[in-house]
Amino acid sequence: MVKRYTSLAYKNADDMIFGKSVYPVKAELGLEVGAGYVTGEVNYAPRPEAGVSKEKLVSEYRRLTTDIMARAVQVGFPGISLETEHVEQMTNNPDWGGEVAHVQKTIMEEYHEEYGIKTALRHTPGDVRENRDLLALIGPKYDVLMESFEAVADAGADFLSIETMGGKEVLDYAILRNDIPGLVYAIGCLGSIDMTMIWEDIRKIADKKGRIAAGDTDCSQANTAMFIAGGLLDKNLAHTIAIIARAISAPRTLAGYEAGAQGPGKDCGYENTIVKAITGCPIAQEGKTSTCAHSDVMGNLVMQCCDLWSNESVEYHGEFGGTSVQCWSESLNYDAAMLNVATETGNAKMLRDILVLSDKYRDPQGYVLAYDNAYKVAEAIAKDGDNLYLRSKNAAIACCDLLTSADPKKLVMSKFEINALNDAKAALDAMTDEESTFMSDSMEKYKAEVAVFRPEDNYKF
Repeated sequence: MVKRYTSLAYKNADDMIFGKSVYPVKAELGLEVGAGYVTGEVNYAPRPEAGVSKEKLVSEYRRLTTDIMARAVQVGFPGISLETEHVEQMTNNPDWGGEVAHVQKTIMEEYHEEYGIKTALRHTPGDVRENRDLLALIGPKYDVLMESFEAVADAGADFLSIETMGGKEVLDYAILRNDIPGLVYAIGCLGSIDMTMIWEDIRKIADKKGRIAAGDTDCSQANTAMFIAGGLLDKNLAHTIAIIARAISAPRTLAGYEAGAQGPGKDCGYENTIVKAITGCPIAQEGKTSTCAHSDVMGNLVMQCCDLWSNESVEYHGEFGGTSVQCWSESLNYDAAMLNVATETGNAKMLRDILVLSDKYRDPQGYVLAYDNAYKVAEAIAKDGDNLYLRSKNAAIACCDLLTSADPKKLVMSKFEINALNDAKAALDAMTDEESTFMSDSMEKYKAEVAVFRPEDNYKF
């Protein structure tokens, strides 16, 4: 049953902190997430040559899982979470993913039994719902995806996640044209419709198998905008547009929780602080520790409310300090140890605010995602929480309002950024308040302009 959020889980922004959530979750081998402490969640990818056969792929994951667990025990960390983001072979062949999960969980059980380390396994099947240039969100590919979730849940994966693609075909068109209504339609409407469908089914599988339906992320859309925007020297896309896309992604990610997700949310969802404010569910985050995969402009700030602290993904290979997964998992857990000591000594909010202020005024994206401002975006979403269109539009407007009211001496924006922001605000002001009108007009517009947009085949309106 889908239940839309129309209120927030926290009474005020200052109550939000790392390591604590309103609704913590517990994995099979003792690891609790959001129950008062932060744990590192290491994410990894096999070498390309390992994917040529099931046997080689399973062997690769056996080695890297052993490496991670051995390093955690060797250095003395009390817990570790592992996330296996599927390469496409593992999802398209559900027995491959299932066998990998079984081998990983067996190793983790052995370390838990011998050393007492608390641990959890997340599996993230790939969203394989596409045929060449077209999305195929409903149909045979969907059935294969659900089989993959069944297989990894059977094999012992504690947390079930995915990075869904709904709305991507319109987003790719809209983002290149600074089309703000297109972003609202692609991310906030189409994305939320797809999320609602898929997360109802993931939750059913999780309940049947005794697992946890964890969470999703708008990697395919908001992260696309963030990566196109790039760094402070790049002008391929205004950072003000990128953060508007991110704000709109929050109600999209929220739709997964409304349909049954329980957390921890996925690491690359930079919108997760907004979502946590509404749901109270635990979240994973990535930032400075994800430089092995990509750069961002808020690497400290996003630690502010994390419950798991992740590295995004790193290819399995050798480094001077051990294998890549050993090096990055060690760094993650040292960060987690620092956060946990801050909590134990009563300094959590001080450390949170230091992390935030180190990045808050570097860029419009960090400014809006700082927990105090993220909370304001969350309030705007919940105001019309039962209307997929209005809450997405509200999020975008709140984002623009935060940026236009920011102290220009602290948050310095170029003319390029300010002009893009003003254009976006004008576009939002011109949009209707009627959901049915917006949806029908958008359907007509993008069916005519986007050749790969096939709504009747992909969305349950």
